[in-house]
Amino acid sequence: MKPLFTRGPSPESRLIALGILSIALFAVSYYTDWFQSTRERLFDVVAPLYWITGAPERVGDWAGEQFRSREELLEENDRLKRRVLLLEHRSQLLAAVKAENTQLKELMNSAEMVDDRVLVAQIIGVSPDPLEHVLLIDKGRNDGIDVGTPVMDAGGLLGQVIEAGDSFSRILLITDSSHAIPVQVLRNSMRAVAEGTGDLYRLKLRHLANTSDIREGDILLSSGLGGRFPAGYPVGEVMSVTRDPGKPFAEAEVLPRGRMNRSRFVLAVIGDRGRGLASK
Repeated sequence: MKPLFTRGPSPESRLIALGILSIALFAVSYYTDWFQSTRERLFDVVAPLYWITGAPERVGDWAGEQFRSREELLEENDRLKRRVLLLEHRSQLLAAVKAENTQLKELMNSAEMVDDRVLVAQIIGVSPDPLEHVLLIDKGRNDGIDVGTPVMDAGGLLGQVIEAGDSFSRILLITDSSHAIPVQVLRNSMRAVAEGTGDLYRLKLRHLANTSDIREGDILLSSGLGGRFPAGYPVGEVMSVTRDPGKPFAEAEVLPRGRMNRSRFVLAVIGDRGRGLASK
């Protein structure tokens, strides 16, 4: 009686046969190009599998870029702001030097002015008293700041330090009603005194002779007289000039170049030139 199931080759025989077949196929593939077209077709089939297996890594990289932490973005933004502030500071000083050289001014040493050592500080507080224009910054005597240190932003002079602690300093803005600063007109070097008015957007030039050569649009720079502010820093732009024939003096209103209530970072000029409080 025949068995229901026939017994095939043993597993050992099958393994030996598959080994011989593999060696033969490898030899044919290595020494001939018979299987070239087959390999190319197989690659077209397998290629999408490679793409799929690499997808998790690509998704992870994309997610890492898209979901960067808020702290990293804020830190990068602050770093770029500081860099821009320093570059704008250097640019405006070089522009002032060029204008003065073309007018043959000898009121300042341009190389010394550009080489002033500056320190970036952050505004961390504002005086709540509406009658005084005072800021608080996060740098003090430990950083080289002293009473009288001039402070500016990317636009121009803001004021100077009136009180310096170890790690913090108070700044009196040039717009404070108790403050005044010697200035000169960039166009013709005419000297005057810019006084604070208590308005963040307005300075005033008083006691100008009616025949003074000053007009709307003139740029005012710090003159350096008295040694209280370094010379050549932008202070403001003349917005209007009032001349009354019945009065002996003319007056001019000036828009400060510094962003009195918009700056977050400021520059403290910690060279040896700016010392002392300029006030009325």
